[in-house]
Amino acid sequence: MPDPIAEALARHRAAGGSAISRLGYFTKPFRVESGPLAGKVIKSYRAPGNDAVLTRMAQAHDAYVAVLAQAGVIVPRAEFHVVEGAPVIVQEGLPDDSMMRPIMQRASRDEALACMQAAGEVIARFWLATQDHPDRVGFHPSIRNFAIVDGKAVFFDTFPPLIGYSRDEMGQLLLTFSESALMRGIGPLIRSRVTAIQDEWYSPPETLVGLVGSACRLRPDDAEAFLAWGRDFARAEMSPWADEAVAGMDQPPRLSGLWTGLRRAMGLVGEPNLKPPGD
Repeated sequence: MPDPIAEALARHRAAGGSAISRLGYFTKPFRVESGPLAGKVIKSYRAPGNDAVLTRMAQAHDAYVAVLAQAGVIVPRAEFHVVEGAPVIVQEGLPDDSMMRPIMQRASRDEALACMQAAGEVIARFWLATQDHPDRVGFHPSIRNFAIVDGKAVFFDTFPPLIGYSRDEMGQLLLTFSESALMRGIGPLIRSRVTAIQDEWYSPPETLVGLVGSACRLRPDDAEAFLAWGRDFARAEMSPWADEAVAGMDQPPRLSGLWTGLRRAMGLVGEPNLKPPGD
């Protein structure tokens, strides 16, 4: 019997590869238009050429989805598959108009702050639920990884699964699965810096600061409102990490020069939440 995932991937390639977003570090997801997977979103990644890596990742993905659910994080159903030696995630699709980033762009200030509150509640819920977890667990709650559905934040990023990998191992995954040939080429030469990309994902205060920083860059005229919200939220909802989070929001947080430089080199300038030079 034909594999519906392989068929959907083949149709996608034959049609020219139109994607929901072309700005991801790991993949360019697409929505299936017809067939048994119609309406699903497919995220196809590079083949690592190592069965042991795939076996471990499949187990980690199941474990990570379970941890997210146990923490009360709403995640559209996401299934991990291996197709032609490469990891593929098939996920329930969300409406295009539910994506948090465009909602934030067109919203009033109060509506944008309501989106931030919804996302912040997910961040706090996750870290409070996992602070005693025996494994190394992370979270990447950027604005572009959330949708807003019926006033609630829905998180949809499960790759790489941020559970059970050491810092060095996750750093290697950043290189192995990068879509950018440039990153795979130069990454080993700056391995320590590439490895550092992940550090925010494993820091409760930095995930909140990162969310606020993205909002400030997205809507600079409302930066002070976002900073005030972030400081109040940290004190009220993330007390174990409030002091560190508040200290990071005395002014609009900036992206690291490393990350902006890498995104520019990979052609990912302009989105999400970055203005190209000269704009």
